[in-house]
Amino acid sequence: MTWRGSTTIKDRIFACLPYLLPVVDSLVFGSFLLRQFPVLQLLLLPLQPVLIVYGSLGQLGQLIVFFALFMFVVRNEKINHFIRFNTMQAILLDIVIFLCSILVRILTQVPGTGFAVETIANTIFIGIIAAVVYSVAQSLLGRYAEIPAISDAVHMQVR
Repeated sequence: MTWRGSTTIKDRIFACLPYLLPVVDSLVFGSFLLRQFPVLQLLLLPLQPVLIVYGSLGQLGQLIVFFALFMFVVRNEKINHFIRFNTMQAILLDIVIFLCSILVRILTQVPGTGFAVETIANTIFIGIIAAVVYSVAQSLLGRYAEIPAISDAVHMQVR
C-alpha cells in the first residue's frame, strides 16, 4: 500500500536502516541456528561494522539509540511519514524481541527444557528475520509493509 505521497529513493533507503536494530538484537536467538549451520554466518558478514559499533555501546548506549529513534524520528513530523512508519515498526519488532527474551529467560530456569528453549529461540530468530526481510523489501519498493498486529499498532502511533 502506498499512501501519503510518493517516496524517493533516499526515503526508501532511510526507511530500511532502522531494521538493523531488530536484526542485531535477534542474533542472540540465532546462536543455536548459526552454530548448526555455520554457512549462514556468511550472510552476517556485511553486518560486522554495525555489530561492532552497536555492541560497543553497551546496554545504556543501546537504550539511548532505542529512545533516540523514537523521540527524534518517530515523533518528528518534519520527517517523511514513510520513514517514521518503518522506524516505529522496527522499534515494535525490537520490543517483541525484548518480550521474547523474558520468556526464554523464564523457560531456561525450568529443568529439562533445553530442546524447547532452542526450538523457541530458532523460531523467534527466523520470524524476526522474515519480518525484517519482508519489511525491507517492501520499503525498497516504496510500499508500507503490513505485518499483522504490529502494523496496526504502528498506524496508531504514527499519524
